[in-house]
Amino acid sequence: MGRRNDTHVSDFILLGLTDSEAVQRMLFTLFLLIYLMTLLGNAGMMLIIRLDLQLHTPMYFFLSHLSFLDLSYSTVITPRTLGNLLTSTKSISYMNCFTQTYFFIFLAATECFLLSSMAFDRRVAICNPLHYPVVMSTRSCCSLVFGSYFIGFMDSFVTVLCMSRLDFCDSNVIHHFFCDTSPILALSCTDIQSIEIVIFILAGSTLVASVTTIVVSYVSILSTILKITSTSGKQRAFSTCASHLLGVTVFYGTMTFTYLKPSKSYSLGRDQVASVFYTIVIPMLNPLIYSLRNKEVKNAFIRVLQKIVGSRQVK
Repeated sequence: MGRRNDTHVSDFILLGLTDSEAVQRMLFTLFLLIYLMTLLGNAGMMLIIRLDLQLHTPMYFFLSHLSFLDLSYSTVITPRTLGNLLTSTKSISYMNCFTQTYFFIFLAATECFLLSSMAFDRRVAICNPLHYPVVMSTRSCCSLVFGSYFIGFMDSFVTVLCMSRLDFCDSNVIHHFFCDTSPILALSCTDIQSIEIVIFILAGSTLVASVTTIVVSYVSILSTILKITSTSGKQRAFSTCASHLLGVTVFYGTMTFTYLKPSKSYSLGRDQVASVFYTIVIPMLNPLIYSLRNKEVKNAFIRVLQKIVGSRQVK
């Protein structure tokens, strides 16, 4: 007979980032502005890519999904964080907590493999431009995106399934501003070693596999760029992947710092700062990185505005 989960808590308390009311109000204003910019930036990016035919290419197909993931990713975390900053009651039900954990892991893992797919796309575009239309066909792009979502789904499903078998008998206070894996594991009154190993293997495999793909792709890209004789050609080739490389560095830097270490080394202050960065700030930065450093997006934005103005004048 299977062991029945003997969870003694019906909800959790999210301790948050600070106890100071003044700091909470300041953080609420800051996070609200960041969230509004995240919504505007990512929704705007998806809209521009959809409306402008010149952006109907594999690179922008991936970028539209990246914007969707960032928009969803931020929405899973930020609204509840904003609500907790305004109220003294910071409780979250057992089911809602694990639902938040599930979608957080799902979207984060999916983004890892989507970023590696984007790196592969840039590698083919720069290293094998003649074969690019064949290799990065519509079917191939859809397969890469579907694979990213599927791996993210399996990663989060297994992780949350393992964590749902935990018992919580004593404290129900989560020392974090959202339901992350490490602070939840710290609350369990049962042996977490086997679950911790499973989570470490899943997170490690996701990061290592995606990072390896990105590193191999950019080594090939760098090797190809160095063979280009003209300076303008090198600059043009590098500019096509500079934005992606910057986004990858920021995202993986904070994710690796936070998750590829044992939960015993979890530090409340240090890890919360890193968590704020990749859950709230990075989803806002990505559309800025890919638009401000990209002339094609800027020109597409101008064309879309001209179409809107022109249609209104005709009416």
